[in-house]
Amino acid sequence: MNIETTLRDGLTDTAGALELPADPWPSFQQRETRHVRNRRLRVGVVTAVLAALTVLQSGVVRMPGWAPGIAIAAQSRPLLDSPTRGSLAHDTAWLAGMRAVVQDMRDDDGVWKITDRRQIKFLYAGEVGDNRLVLAYVPVRWGFITDPQLVWYSGPAGAQPEQMDESGNVDDGQPTVSLAEAASDRPGFAVVVGPQGSTASISTGFEYTAAGTVAYDPPTTGPAGTGIAEMVLPPAAAAPGVTFRVTENGHDIPVDGGVGWGGPSPDYSRHDAAITRALGGRQFDHATLRQWVTSQLGSAGLSLRNVTISIPWLGTVNGQPAALLTFQEPGHGVLAFALHGGANGFREDLRLLLPAKDAGRRPLAWRMRAEGKDDRTNEVHVVGPAGAAKVVLQIPGAAPVAVPLDADRHGTAKLPTPDTAATVTAYASDGTVLGTAPVPPFTDIDGIVGASPATRVVP
Repeated sequence: MNIETTLRDGLTDTAGALELPADPWPSFQQRETRHVRNRRLRVGVVTAVLAALTVLQSGVVRMPGWAPGIAIAAQSRPLLDSPTRGSLAHDTAWLAGMRAVVQDMRDDDGVWKITDRRQIKFLYAGEVGDNRLVLAYVPVRWGFITDPQLVWYSGPAGAQPEQMDESGNVDDGQPTVSLAEAASDRPGFAVVVGPQGSTASISTGFEYTAAGTVAYDPPTTGPAGTGIAEMVLPPAAAAPGVTFRVTENGHDIPVDGGVGWGGPSPDYSRHDAAITRALGGRQFDHATLRQWVTSQLGSAGLSLRNVTISIPWLGTVNGQPAALLTFQEPGHGVLAFALHGGANGFREDLRLLLPAKDAGRRPLAWRMRAEGKDDRTNEVHVVGPAGAAKVVLQIPGAAPVAVPLDADRHGTAKLPTPDTAATVTAYASDGTVLGTAPVPPFTDIDGIVGASPATRVVP
């Protein structure tokens, strides 16, 4: 994190209230992505104040005790106001011991210090199979920046507080929190925690149907109104497709989460062979494609053994290598992913589930965030299907706009606003409609592709 940028972005409302002296800190891959993203702050502050605060933030001058903290994410009060749940919820002595051993948090920026140990709140504490798990609200601060976290701790069943290890964290604005770990040689677990009054469930099997929807195996549902569900995951040869659902008053509450996997690594030689077939003679860095394919297969809960990989488009986005990938199991729906970046770091720009029928005739479009940031832009990238002579962007109530395409059938367009609803339609040279698709809305929720309307074509 660039300290100067962070301070400049975050101190607009606070700087004017400060009376400054005249003289004047990696976690877990999927969850840390959101953790860093949610530290992004707001706009502008005067240069003189920024210079002084930079000195304070960096520790050159001791932070005055009266200095206010700048909160980064809006808190999820329904979750934070819920009581402790789980089989250890009433073990006050054990929880007191746990409170005493919670540690300051470290990341790329440095050390985020606990502001007040008395404010640590336990939202869940219980045992699932061979594991003892705790979810705690931990107020932490780095200089002027406060970024309370919802932190998972894990240990073996019966563990003492000092045997518990940090296992993941998200910001305190998340309405629900989940944790799941599976392995090939031992049982695992899955837990989801929502606000008191909601009902939670966990399912360990699903499929992408040919109709372009997600069909789930029957779920395990926690006690109604408790907001929690727990499950022991049996040993498995591949990472299971765990899905979480939390509902309240008939409405779904977003659940963001994945499964940690402790099994064998993929057979990269098979990945390389599949990538070579999909490239069909086109040139692209194999290491990058291998990383992208491996990551997206894992994200989708798929195994290369049962999947056909296609690469409809290769190019560049913002001066970086980019590709559009599709995966399909026989008789199932088609998954599309647009990515750009490199082998060591990339951004997923599109994740979409399409019906199997005529999937190859649809154009695909995705919205772009600002490079290196999460700010939404009004830029849209479009890739036409094979045989497309023209792709048209249609905004409800407005005249259709043709998207200029290059030789690889890729083009860009602008929307009036980042969130303007739109569709794209591809036409053959004789004017025949090949296919149409929505321009999917922005979404920050991870999970199974197609579980949310934002990540599927069908309603």
